[in-house]
Amino acid sequence: MKKRFNLITSLLVFLLSLGTVLPAAEKPRASFNVRDFGAVGDGKHLDSPAINHAIDAAAKAGGGTVILPAGTYLSGSIHLQSNIHLLIDAGATILGAPQSLKAYDETEPFPGIAFQDGGHCYFHNSLIWGENLTNVFISGHGMINGGGLERDPKILDEMCGYKHFPVPNTTNYPPVRIGNKAIALKLCRNVVIRDITIFHGGHFAILVTGCDNLTIDGVTIDTNRDGMDLDCCRNTIVSNCRVNSPKDDGICPKSTYALGETRLTENLTIVNCQVSGFVEGTLLDGTLKPAKNGYGRIKFGTEASGGFRNCTVANCTFRSCRGLALEEVDGGILENITINNLAMVDLVDYAIYLTTGKRNRAPDVTTNSRMRNILISNVIADGVGKMSGIQIMGLPEQPIEGVRLDNIRLTSHGGGTASDAAIKPKELGNGYPDPEKIGTLPAFGVYARHVRDLELANIHVNFKTPDLRPAAAFDDLQGLEIDNFKLQVAEGVPAAVFADNVSGVVIRNSPALEKH
Repeated sequence: MKKRFNLITSLLVFLLSLGTVLPAAEKPRASFNVRDFGAVGDGKHLDSPAINHAIDAAAKAGGGTVILPAGTYLSGSIHLQSNIHLLIDAGATILGAPQSLKAYDETEPFPGIAFQDGGHCYFHNSLIWGENLTNVFISGHGMINGGGLERDPKILDEMCGYKHFPVPNTTNYPPVRIGNKAIALKLCRNVVIRDITIFHGGHFAILVTGCDNLTIDGVTIDTNRDGMDLDCCRNTIVSNCRVNSPKDDGICPKSTYALGETRLTENLTIVNCQVSGFVEGTLLDGTLKPAKNGYGRIKFGTEASGGFRNCTVANCTFRSCRGLALEEVDGGILENITINNLAMVDLVDYAIYLTTGKRNRAPDVTTNSRMRNILISNVIADGVGKMSGIQIMGLPEQPIEGVRLDNIRLTSHGGGTASDAAIKPKELGNGYPDPEKIGTLPAFGVYARHVRDLELANIHVNFKTPDLRPAAAFDDLQGLEIDNFKLQVAEGVPAAVFADNVSGVVIRNSPALEKH
């Protein structure tokens, strides 16, 4: 019996000793709490060094989740790394440090001459940034509050030479520590940003440039400049997001020359999203105060040296902002675009805007800007500004090709005068491609110029107050097919105006137009 007891005791001692054979450091560690690395979370102490130490530790362990539990973390630049999940938990806020702390990283060198503004040229001077990374995840039900982020630091335009466009020049400015973006990612792959809230995001709440396999889902943004810019990205899904940006664009695909080459933004899906132009902060607090001349739209462009291909926008709402814009003005191509199921209310200036131009923000542009194969269907736009309803404007030398608008109901505020009806809109040329640069149009419903193969089906346009402009006007079109166009028109005003250079017209089931 004694021998048996001693044997069992020896065996237990041996088994217990096995627990000390492998040191704890060699055991896999799934999560890294920033408080274990010195973060305080009181909104007063600068916590970004501790957050970066936690990210470093996770990266050295081969990856993992870096957790920010409830608290307010005053931060300068946070450096993302590959295979890291930054989890901002419910009740946690990353608060952008004031500029006076100089807590943001210096701007990196920008090679060459910029054909886009300084906000698109520098990434390291951001609250959260990463470059050349794989497997990057930012999620949680917490908040990023930009705090001290700058909205529009002009010095960045000077540094990269953009301010002198269209004759850019080299500059030799020293780097600066001006934080101006909430999240900036460049040349990353396999990126997920999910469920977080961003308030007051600086120049861009989210800027992603040259990223592949990107998902942005369930994100709420309430900011005073761009919500999210998707620049030169491929294979992107933006879903279930709410973006309020009264002073600039909400969801904005772009294709700049920031990577030193022309690169398409392609295979993009934007679905189940809301954009608006309320006063900053009033989306989050629920008061929803309309801003004066709010932007907040979904806009492709303006920067588009590469262009856009195979893109879908579906099931989205616009409120108290500008409408949908497709703009290709930098020598690239915008093609194979489908837009479906949009609900718009209280729109500033216009509902739908398609344009090409020749601003040509890229070196040695040799091709015209081109747009073709566009399908827009199932749109309700109620309360559209007086300026215009739907406008489609190509170049005289390069018409927009293959556009179909189907099942659209548009209600304008009206108020157009006989003088407005006589306007001859100027050509966009090399101007900035916003409708306000052209001004009020001579038709309150649909205006199309320099287009080949335009189809209008099941269109219904009317106004709330009398408008002395026709419902539609067409100029320089080759191939126009209209089916079931229902319209309201003031007494004595023609239903539509067709210029002499409109050819190949087919009209069906549209008594007002057939009579005209």
